[in-house]
Amino acid sequence: MSNIGELAVRIEAEALRALADRIAGPMASAFQRAVDLMFYCAGRVVVTGMGKSGLIARKIAATLSSTGTPALYLHPVEALHGDLGMVVRGDVVLALSASGETEEILALLATIKRLQVPLIAMTGDEIGEAPAPKAKAKSTAADKSVRSTRVSSTPASTLAAASDVALDCSIAEEACSLGLAPTASTTTMLALGDALAVTLSEKRGFKEEDFANLHPGGKLGKRLARVASLMHSGEALPQVGPQTKMPDVIYEMSRKKLGVTAVVEGEKLVGIISDGDLRRLLEKRGKDVLDLTASEAMTKNPQTITPDEFAATALALMEEKKITSLMVVDGESHLIGLVHLHDLWSTELV
Repeated sequence: MSNIGELAVRIEAEALRALADRIAGPMASAFQRAVDLMFYCAGRVVVTGMGKSGLIARKIAATLSSTGTPALYLHPVEALHGDLGMVVRGDVVLALSASGETEEILALLATIKRLQVPLIAMTGDEIGEAPAPKAKAKSTAADKSVRSTRVSSTPASTLAAASDVALDCSIAEEACSLGLAPTASTTTMLALGDALAVTLSEKRGFKEEDFANLHPGGKLGKRLARVASLMHSGEALPQVGPQTKMPDVIYEMSRKKLGVTAVVEGEKLVGIISDGDLRRLLEKRGKDVLDLTASEAMTKNPQTITPDEFAATALALMEEKKITSLMVVDGESHLIGLVHLHDLWSTELV
């Protein structure tokens, strides 16, 4: 039984190697054209497919959406019963069909063409490289740029023939011992969808912070949380002026229950006073501490962080400096918040 499992994986791995070779070779221009169509799409990428291909289409749509390309999945049967209104001018349709003859998808072609929506097909057609047609005397570079990059002279399937770009998902064999269950074919479609999504992400200059903004929930979202979403601000932020007497400083620290207070002159952070600072002052000066002002008791040049930094960065700084809180400031050292070690517990970083 383990040999059967090993063989299945090897068959799928070989299908992926063949796909990579096509992307680097005969399918390179078609792949680039598909990327350009989705990159310059003014609307959304509408991904559709039936059966197992439909499940892969859902995943591709989700991956595109999470990496900066607005996308949605359209069930072809539901589309035939009203949901086709989800497709509008400005969209791009990405249709998956191993055979290229899925009736439910072919039934959508008339509307797709009427709306003049570009169609990208993923099918099992073996699409070879064909020589580029000779340009007419009056053709321009703009004319050439909009030509379809489907390079097969006679695509085997209806869907590939009708598409603006046909992407080759052909395989030598399915991993199923009967050669019937979609296995290597769906793996190839999934990998090609990932290749498109990753290429688009790079082309858009999609950054870590963009990814974080699209993943606010779950464990991943917590780990990518920003300081701004965790910090205490407004009335919850403990702060006193430089001339504030220590009894009032202690009251502010106790009332806000964060074990620290900022010392602010105008809006600018000039220092902090922590529980630890108070203990050390009491050991050194006794009850005379109560006669001091905040400026005389504070620690100058405290550790700070900006609100757009990741929670992980705040934690690393706290660990490095062996402190439990950071003042959050803007580019001009104006105090806007405070983030405490306890606030990071919810991110599962602690």
